[in-house]
Amino acid sequence: MRIGVIGTGRIGAFHAGLLARHPEVGSLVVADADRGRAARVAEATGAALAGGADEVFAWGVDAVVITSATAAHAELIARAARAGLPAFCEKPIAVDLPGTLAALRAVAKAGSVLQLGFMRRFDAGYRAAREAVRDGRLGRLHTVRALTSDPAPPPAAYLPLSGGLYRDCLVHDFDALRWVTGREVIEVYATGSDAGDPMFRAAGDVDTAAALLTLDDGTLATATATRCNGAGYDVRMELAGERDQIAVGLDERTPVTSTEPFGPPPADRPWPGFLERFAPAYAAELDAFVHLARGGRDNPCDGWEALAALRIAEACELSRRERRPVRMAEIASAPG
Repeated sequence: MRIGVIGTGRIGAFHAGLLARHPEVGSLVVADADRGRAARVAEATGAALAGGADEVFAWGVDAVVITSATAAHAELIARAARAGLPAFCEKPIAVDLPGTLAALRAVAKAGSVLQLGFMRRFDAGYRAAREAVRDGRLGRLHTVRALTSDPAPPPAAYLPLSGGLYRDCLVHDFDALRWVTGREVIEVYATGSDAGDPMFRAAGDVDTAAALLTLDDGTLATATATRCNGAGYDVRMELAGERDQIAVGLDERTPVTSTEPFGPPPADRPWPGFLERFAPAYAAELDAFVHLARGGRDNPCDGWEALAALRIAEACELSRRERRPVRMAEIASAPG
């Protein structure tokens, strides 16, 4: 099959490399607003170089992978839907609910296939945690702690385009929380700090955030994130039940140092970023999409799942701004 990759930045180039090596992908077509960047990816992967998204759709591709700038996601999703093409899109569908709902309406109207890029669903640790919760190993689950810590802030120009820390970063934790526990969030209380680099205040964003989430069975969850974790890239989830507790993301590369005299040694090669930490998950995710596009499996993460995670992020942002608990019933949930 022939797949078009629209957007060849860091994640787009990574995905193009994975697809170029996939045994069921016969050829690739790549495009980017920066033609030089697309040309470099085309040369590295053996892909054909298109002049832009229009040319990708005109090339007769069997599916598209959307890894462009976030602002273009919704339009490209709708365009793929109208063309009857299966689409994979990196999160988010859009940075706001109206854009997300409009794209979902287009997909629903066309009856097309859309898979969203929440790679933690394909990570071995998160999958094992889901199994532990579902098979009752932990007993009644009462507490979940999730965290995402980036090693360094993104460029200042990225912040106004990102949607903010809850939508851009913690949305992965919100999706993982729903997927692992099988429960829904009913209320959030969130806060954030912009005490670091002034560029966060200038963008109306925060560099560190925390949220307390109440699930529909009474389980309490916390989710924290920061852009300023100089020790390395740290993504973990801890789940505590009445019988046992487990941790995702705790290994010899976790950038945490114990202060105990007989604790584990500090990581000598801490994770530098998300591509290294989740490389196997990204490969599994795209493999799932190839098989989905060929009609060989169910959708592992459709647009409605992405909407559910975004709604939690929206509730957290509203809670932070208004300094109050927010019920999920306050946040729009359907295209209408």
